[in-house]
Formats: sequence, C-alpha cells, structure tokens
Amino acid sequence: MRIIKEVPLPDMKVTIYNWNNKYLFKLEQGLLEQTYKIPETEITSEQELDVLLGEAFLNKARKRFRDMMSDLQEALF
Repeated sequence: MRIIKEVPLPDMKVTIYNWNNKYLFKLEQGLLEQTYKIPETEITSEQELDVLLGEAFLNKARKRFRDMMSDLQEALF
C-alpha cells in the first residue's frame, strides 16, 4: 500500500492510498474512520483525486461522522 497524499484538515485527517488497482480515501476523526475505494480505471489523473475531495464530499463525510458517533454513543450507553 502506497500513500499518495495526506490532507490534514482541522477536524479530520484524510489519507489517499494506492493499493490493489484502487485508490483508497481514508478519513479519520477521533475513534471513527471512513474508507472509500475507487477503481484506478475511474481516475484519469491524481489531480482528479483533489476534485473528488471537494467541500460537498467532505461536508457529507462530516455529517456521517456525527451520525456514526451518535450511533456509537447510543450503543454504548
């Protein structure tokens, strides 16, 4: 697995990997993580990866993290 890029954001860490003919987007926030796998054949250049990580995508991921944390807290307590 090869790290393509790390994107440190104030509220989460984003790491882009290349592995097994796929790009993996790993988003981490505290105890939680989200991973997205995209076939290499869907990406024509590494610059496209930055476009995929636009504000709309990241805002949805942030909401998903909030939902995940809520689900986890509900399950624990």
